[in-house]
Amino acid sequence: MGESEGGRDAQLKHTGLRPGWTTGACATAAATAAYTALLTGDFPDPVTITLPKGQTPAFALAVEELAEGRATAGVVKDAGDDPDVTHGALVRVTVRRLPPGSGVVFRAGPGVGTVTLPGLPLDVGEPAVNPVPRRMIGDHIARVAAEHRGSEDVEVTVSVDDGEEIARSTWNPRLGILGGLSILGTTGVVVPYSCSAWIDSIRRGVDVARAAGHTHVAGCTGSTSEKTVVSEYGLPEIALLDMGDFAGAVLKYVRRHPVDRLTVCGGFAKLSKLAAGHLDLHSARSQVDKPFLAGLARRGGADEALAAEVAVANTGLAALQLCLARGVPLGDLVAVAARDEALSVLRGAPVAVDVICIDRAGTVVGRSSVR
Repeated sequence: MGESEGGRDAQLKHTGLRPGWTTGACATAAATAAYTALLTGDFPDPVTITLPKGQTPAFALAVEELAEGRATAGVVKDAGDDPDVTHGALVRVTVRRLPPGSGVVFRAGPGVGTVTLPGLPLDVGEPAVNPVPRRMIGDHIARVAAEHRGSEDVEVTVSVDDGEEIARSTWNPRLGILGGLSILGTTGVVVPYSCSAWIDSIRRGVDVARAAGHTHVAGCTGSTSEKTVVSEYGLPEIALLDMGDFAGAVLKYVRRHPVDRLTVCGGFAKLSKLAAGHLDLHSARSQVDKPFLAGLARRGGADEALAAEVAVANTGLAALQLCLARGVPLGDLVAVAARDEALSVLRGAPVAVDVICIDRAGTVVGRSSVR
């Protein structure tokens, strides 16, 4: 088997499921089209954008509105074969000029939420347009400005038709994101998860890595954690398993088909679920257990006042930040607990395990030793 037959892309191909586009990619396409029209008078349709991994998808426009000093474009989200609640949603972006020196300013239009509680990667009061989509939109605004002699000083208002109603089916209200949806995505691509198809692809990924002679594989929750593992250990793509939320599927299959070493890498919040004994890390099927985190924090030296704050923190990230500010290594404690949970699932199989926890930016915030 060749090296190209393993890794994340091979897993997706094996499932036969069709990928889609994130709300962040749709908003980037709409912003690009709107600003192009504002500068030239014409909407590019379809509009092509460049995603973080270099793909260049084209999006058809569902909305085109050009008025004095502003332009609006809309794109209908296609989530592929993923059962995404935002599939079919109309993402609109309005771009208007701002005074020199303003930069790119983001606003929440109808159907896009506003952050009201700490613990998210955005400040309180900010529109819920996540960091990677902001960067994608900003990069494309700069490209359009350079091509058409425009300015990078613009207001970008993102809206989602019926977004407030759709958001009731998400965890946004509980996380303090009020008024609508979050604009999400780290790669621009929605990887579809049919449980049975994706678990089968994980098994195939283990088989391919073993057949190629790789004795160290990594189960990763997404593309950011894959980058972290490559940076830490130099693992080739064929040794990377996109486990998504299915930590149990990786552990149970490796138990029957051992490798010398398994690294589990993922977001702090997801791996805190594994640490607490959950093998399915999907938000619809398991949640971050803040009282459990409070117990770990006590073991790490937290006093009762800090433990009480952790127990009622808005998010796992907020709990982590509280502990970091007071010198309690909650990230390491979660990584060790997740490693021990993984070892219990492996039931004595000859597999050494280590765990790496990262934040949304890919910074390592916790790790265990290899055991």
